Amino acid sequence: MDSQMLVALGLSLVGGLSTSLGALFVVLSETPNMKMLGLLQGFAAGLMLSISFLDLAHNAINSIGFLKGNLWFFGGVIFFACIAKFIPEPTLAPSTDVKRRKKNGDEGGKDMAKKHRRQVLYSGIVTAIGISLHNFPEGMAVFLGSIKGMRVGVNLALAIALHNIPEGVAVALPIYFATESKWQAFKLATLSGLAEPLGVIIVAYLFPSSLSPEILEGLLGAVGGIMAFLTLHEMLPLAFDYAGQKQAVKAVFVGMACMSASLYFLELSLPDSMS
Repeated sequence: MDSQMLVALGLSLVGGLSTSLGALFVVLSETPNMKMLGLLQGFAAGLMLSISFLDLAHNAINSIGFLKGNLWFFGGVIFFACIAKFIPEPTLAPSTDVKRRKKNGDEGGKDMAKKHRRQVLYSGIVTAIGISLHNFPEGMAVFLGSIKGMRVGVNLALAIALHNIPEGVAVALPIYFATESKWQAFKLATLSGLAEPLGVIIVAYLFPSSLSPEILEGLLGAVGGIMAFLTLHEMLPLAFDYAGQKQAVKAVFVGMACMSASLYFLELSLPDSMS
């Protein structure tokens, strides 16, 4: 159990701390390349869809039957749909809007500038809280995947890490505008990602060390439903907005192809006890 938890913690830290990479997009360049972020989001969506349908849901249906596998899968969809309804994930603020706000603040005087900065700071804090709450179940997903095997855990962590980079931008962009502090923007974006390993720690003590194979496969099927909903509801729309529909769709299929290849090569390279 201890080794499983350490592996899951390590994988979730990779995913969670990738929000720091998103923050670097903001603090190292005045105008982040939104098209590149959109393509990255589309690529991550392809990874997630491949994991959800070709790995997690597929294995659950084969292991526990078509009916039970689908019930677990759509249970995960409903679970995350409820989270998305009550805690909607904030979207990225376009850099042109940030520039316009800064310009209007300068023209309107110091009082207006302070008002704009307070509003943007508040939106950045709310964004960080919302993303932290979204990252929490992602940490649970990585832990359950690690129980199943290293192959599942690594692929989940990789897909989530790519998904978390734009989330880091979403936190850092308003914080940097409001505080003009690169360190504060980077720090808050990083902290929002640490909810993922926190999810690992909590779920490790909620679930017994030896889950029955049927329950484990069912939970992983539910994780597949969560990942599918997250992809179609949040990741693809962002990819379309920032990269354009045609380019984003190409990135999705490239991501699916890369994930299929990684599933194959990881299965070949890892020992049987770890896969």
